[in-house]
Amino acid sequence: MFVPRERVRLQGFNNLTKVVSFNLYDFFVARTDDERHAYVRYIDEKFSAERITDMLREIAHIIDAEVLSVSAQDYEPQGASSLVLMSDLGQKKVADEVMGHTTVGAHLTKSHLCAHTYPDWYDPKGICSFRVDIDIATCGTIVPLRALNFMFESFENDVVIIDYVVRGFTRDAEGRRVYMDHTLKSIQDFIDPKILADYHCEDLVLQNENIWQTKMMRTRLDPSAYFPPDVDPAAPESIARLDDVRREMVGIFYGWPG
Repeated sequence: MFVPRERVRLQGFNNLTKVVSFNLYDFFVARTDDERHAYVRYIDEKFSAERITDMLREIAHIIDAEVLSVSAQDYEPQGASSLVLMSDLGQKKVADEVMGHTTVGAHLTKSHLCAHTYPDWYDPKGICSFRVDIDIATCGTIVPLRALNFMFESFENDVVIIDYVVRGFTRDAEGRRVYMDHTLKSIQDFIDPKILADYHCEDLVLQNENIWQTKMMRTRLDPSAYFPPDVDPAAPESIARLDDVRREMVGIFYGWPG
């Protein structure tokens, strides 16, 4: 669980840059070209640029940011992108008590959200994958990790790779550089334990460099979720295909070439 450290009294406003990269993979088995095309059509409709933008707007709301402008695009033959520029509402609400007075920071606009979708249906074994990359880059008091639970709830996630990096510096009241303004041991601290229970998780932490990574792989697969409705998931061929899905998940989780 996120536990804030004692507030640092800053000189001017907080201009630390905090970036979360949320990279997810979802898998599906398509045995024929018709099933592959149907899968891609389904993905393009469910995660169109408009719907992705709605998700980004909700993320902005969760992390207490105001949407300033939006640029979204659907691609041919498949895929979508959305870019949302936002400002840090939380920055305006931060108050340091200095000599009995309240001081309010500046309203920052150097923050953005972006999402890109990548359906892939070219695997010769018929293992289709849907990848989504979501980046949250903020400047100010926002802690973008607060949106992770919403992202898990918005997508089917078989493999997830989350990176968090804090860069730049601000200054405290005495003029000393401050490179981190909140306490973090693991990205997992920002994820609901009920979500974590479904995954095998591995952490990479470079505390002195302000770099964190958590890789997650689903441990319990519901066979019916990986096949078209008319396919028997208990059939021998389906069981073999599901094993292919598991191998694909492990390969992506560990970065194996094939």
